[in-house]
Amino acid sequence: MVGVMSSYISLASAVRLPAALAAFACFAAVSYAAPTAFDFKDPKGVNAIQFKLDAPLEAISGTANGVSGTVSFDPAAPAATTGRIVLETKSLTTGNPVMQEHLHGAKWLDVAQFPTIVFEATQLANVRTQGAQILADLTGKLTVKGITKELTVPVSFTYLADKLGARVNDPKIKGDLLVVRTRFEINRSEFNIMAGQATDKVAETIELSLALAGAAPRN
Repeated sequence: MVGVMSSYISLASAVRLPAALAAFACFAAVSYAAPTAFDFKDPKGVNAIQFKLDAPLEAISGTANGVSGTVSFDPAAPAATTGRIVLETKSLTTGNPVMQEHLHGAKWLDVAQFPTIVFEATQLANVRTQGAQILADLTGKLTVKGITKELTVPVSFTYLADKLGARVNDPKIKGDLLVVRTRFEINRSEFNIMAGQATDKVAETIELSLALAGAAPRN
């Protein structure tokens, strides 16, 4: 009888073992799935950064659409997000040709010598969920005119699974979207942009607003 029971237990264990291994494999695949890389070079040209300076005599506002970069994001582990967003400085426009020429010139942004503005994410903190959005405090390094400063800004991520086709108006294209939104301020003096000069017409504080969509195509 003991021998029969032992054989039964061994057989049951043998049956359960593959199932247990399969379950563990699935768990491991989910737990250690690689984050997805989202490309922010928008083929539609819609991605843009808005900027505003509100001085006593003049308010300056404009956009810049020369956005590119990659963000690595996993909706199951958003705290591990990393990324790098690049902006072509020559893409900054104000709607006023003379003002734009000054903005691009050597005294201000000097787009010839410093063709890009770069923000590199280094850490996310205080990560939380609010409806469809993931909110966090994003710390990163902002480089303007060759000067790099660390700053922490509020950010939201909206992960949109299987929505790439809808964005590009082609249902045959498969993939996911990641929308990144943030709004923050910087001081132009900290980046050697005509520090302390022309403050009656050009505000020291630059307000920045971003709402960017990154794409992760799938086969």
